[in-house]
Amino acid sequence: MTQPGTETETLTKADLDSPWNVVVWDDPVNLMSYVVYVLQKVFGYNRSLARKLMLEVHNDGKSLVATEDREQAELHVHQLHTYGLQATLRKAD
Repeated sequence: MTQPGTETETLTKADLDSPWNVVVWDDPVNLMSYVVYVLQKVFGYNRSLARKLMLEVHNDGKSLVATEDREQAELHVHQLHTYGLQATLRKAD
């Protein structure tokens, strides 16, 4: 027999443990070179990968830049915001 609320707590924990996507969106403000710099700084990506992701943002309007656990994804979205980039968090499919 389960106690009331137990199932909800389990689902919440599962949501936290499941992968989350960090998406960066295009904006009319930041220079492409700056976006490359921020992706290198926040995620530790090499210049080549950061440039590839920046070009996705520029050409497609957005780029999935990371998939990670929720806590880490939230931290990265916050860091991107502090650098002035538009970023969101989405649960991975």
